[in-house]
Amino acid sequence: MKVNFYATLRDIVGSKTLEIEVQPGTTVGQLLDRIIRTYPRIKAELFDEAGNLYRHVHVFVNGRDIPYLENVLDTILDPNDTINIFPAVGGGCG
Repeated sequence: MKVNFYATLRDIVGSKTLEIEVQPGTTVGQLLDRIIRTYPRIKAELFDEAGNLYRHVHVFVNGRDIPYLENVLDTILDPNDTINIFPAVGGGCG
């Protein structure tokens, strides 16, 4: 499975894209857990202290943001899916 990382997440994983082998039945949440086990620093960028995905973090499965998928983090992935993970993006002047 191709997992693309953007902005500051690329610095954490050391690459724009990772190829991650997943077993049939793997969910989005399980994939994220696996990424966190390999790159522990990424957890603070994706999840709050209660273990919830930050609202300003976007995880796309084949171009669809997971809050709009029926099963959100429990969405079952296909090994041919493409995942895009975007961290919070801030900017501008206030």
